[in-house]
Amino acid sequence: MKKSTLSIAISAAVLASSVYAAPEVTVLDKTLEPAGNFLAYTEFELSGEPLAESLGLDLDVLDPNVADDPTPFDFASGIESYEYSEEAMYALNYQSTMGPHLVNGPANKARGGELADLGKRVIEMATAVGFPVSEVPQNMYPISLPYVSGSPEFAQKPDTTTVNGDEVEITTAKGNSKTVQTEVPAYFRDYKSLSWNEASFDKSFNPAATGGILLKEVMWSQDFLGGMHVTTTDEEVEAESAIMDQDGQHSLGVSAADGFNGMLLTEMSVDKMQIMQDKMGFDGKTLGVKFGPDYNPSKKPIWFAHKVAVIEGQENGVKSIQALKVTDGSSSLRDTWSMLWPVSEFFAYSDQRTANTAQNPAFLAVFDGAPFAAAPKVNIDANEKNDVIATDAFSLSNNLSNLLFKNIAALHYNKAKGTFVTENKSGKQGNKVDTYDAAYSIVALSIYQRAKDALPVGYASAESGDVDLKTDAGKEALMMIKGQADFIINKLVTKNGLVADGATLSKTVKVDDGKSLDAQFAAIRGLVAAFLATDDVKYKQAARSIYLAVEKNMFDKNINTWASVPGKATIHTPYTAAAISGGLREVILHLKNEEGENEPALELTTLTDRYVSWFRGVINGGMQLAEWMGDSGENQLKGSKSTDTDEDGVYQIIAAGGKFGTAMTMANKVSVK
Repeated sequence: MKKSTLSIAISAAVLASSVYAAPEVTVLDKTLEPAGNFLAYTEFELSGEPLAESLGLDLDVLDPNVADDPTPFDFASGIESYEYSEEAMYALNYQSTMGPHLVNGPANKARGGELADLGKRVIEMATAVGFPVSEVPQNMYPISLPYVSGSPEFAQKPDTTTVNGDEVEITTAKGNSKTVQTEVPAYFRDYKSLSWNEASFDKSFNPAATGGILLKEVMWSQDFLGGMHVTTTDEEVEAESAIMDQDGQHSLGVSAADGFNGMLLTEMSVDKMQIMQDKMGFDGKTLGVKFGPDYNPSKKPIWFAHKVAVIEGQENGVKSIQALKVTDGSSSLRDTWSMLWPVSEFFAYSDQRTANTAQNPAFLAVFDGAPFAAAPKVNIDANEKNDVIATDAFSLSNNLSNLLFKNIAALHYNKAKGTFVTENKSGKQGNKVDTYDAAYSIVALSIYQRAKDALPVGYASAESGDVDLKTDAGKEALMMIKGQADFIINKLVTKNGLVADGATLSKTVKVDDGKSLDAQFAAIRGLVAAFLATDDVKYKQAARSIYLAVEKNMFDKNINTWASVPGKATIHTPYTAAAISGGLREVILHLKNEEGENEPALELTTLTDRYVSWFRGVINGGMQLAEWMGDSGENQLKGSKSTDTDEDGVYQIIAAGGKFGTAMTMANKVSVK
């Protein structure tokens, strides 16, 4: 078996660092807020298998039941980070009940609106990927838009009735190896007993919350449906044409099981986008204002209100949207970039434009009319001016991304200063710059630019492509990327090399005093995105300088990871986790020492050691609230009462606190010291 070329060096680095104490992580708030939670889990996904593989790992050697093999980095990245990201999505989307049910969404309404209609659709999607309907988990509760927040603690005792599983060999995080007999609890196959505490839900919609889970869905959909498989053997194959799934031998999806999840997630995403298009346009007075591909904010701005209360109804015995009421009508920069990134990913995923001759045939096969509707011809020709409103995936993402892109430019970009501002209220641009949101706006714009120009996105968003359409919208996005990156470098970097948390705009730029971990790693993430988008090396050098300042000023040897003020407790939220995972990944991939460079902090082994010590210390140390069975190494063992069988410090959902347990999500706030 091929091992990572880094194995020996990384193992030595990790052993050398293990003399330091791990941090003490105290959970202050367990609430799940999809906005930050799933931004973090998207960064975890990108910092998972794609990162490990890019550093030379053969993914086939990874085994969730054998911890730290081939190295602690490979396992933390390729197994833990990656799988936590996927399982948390299912906790919200399939189990929580924290939102209206998909059966009452617009797509199913168009099919008849009954449970039987959704049942037929599920069968259709399962057939397309060769997945037995009998293996679909029972009592799934797929939601349309998620609510703003809720407690992930269960409302009832999960059904722990067991049946025998497999005999497996395990090696735990503490190095203990043994052969064990696993058991499969009933809740693994039947989600009825995994619903969350209804009384805790804030029954409101928010664009960032919708964008957070939509981003998670589309990233995994692209992964799951990016290839095809031999129907009889489940062997993954590259799609050679968009009609290969019609040959009687191949099915959609990289495997039957992954393909089914890709189908269901895509269905849920399309539902979300249709609700946003049909019900969420707001002009300051009216909700549900229509907008189309000819939208022009200079004539009449339409945006997505920051908070919309939901009056819940009941149809088909489950939740529906009975009425909506705007409770905060402002336009938020965070809401805007949080939606722009996923709809841009979806634009690229569902792209059927004739000019995009580089589109993955597997994706074209998904959106060729079966199982998902094809786009009208006028929406995929070379003339954007004849585009029309429609409800297929590409037309929805095209219309939504157009509105969001024009709004981030018109409502939030201060052209005179070259920076984004956090809020537009009552038609007036605010004067506050938040470094985190400004940096992630660069990230979202870079994905939008790549999608419009038909360059790769998803896991390949740093790669060149065979096609570059060089669209006008792409050029405008690049202009704002450069402006914002320059503002960060010229105005927000302080004397000690760290980045300020933000600034207030007036005749001058008044910089904030705070310098949080969130801002540092978000700035690195954004500046690397600017470097990759523009090829201007000054953004790369600026990001390197910020990281070196973080190492010098913020690394706390006593806890073997960073602190806002070394020696004192630091508050971490999912936004912190997102920035560190994303920013550190970009340092590893793009800022590490190259030939002739010998900066100790930027040696690859040092960087991967930082990743492991942060992930193990903070995420496994308490921020990840619980662990699902199987893919991340946790098992229920026959004859054992252990609820942490892989000994990584993350407990099974039935033992993760609360009266009945807690879903496999991330804490909303922890203290690290």
